[in-house]
Amino acid sequence: MVTHSMKDALACGDRTVMLHQGEIVLDVAGEQRANMQVPDLLDMFSKVRGEELSDDSLLLN
Repeated sequence: MVTHSMKDALACGDRTVMLHQGEIVLDVAGEQRANMQVPDLLDMFSKVRGEELSDDSLLLN
């Protein structure tokens, strides 16, 4: 499944791959992903990229 909704992405499947500007920035699965919530995903993104997502439409979906 491809979606811009982080909530839906975490609710479905057993692996989440996050792209930013055409580049894979996160690939989480298994135990690491099991109880993950959107704020956890955003924190991981910030640590990897050194920046925060600024597009409110991604955060609110």
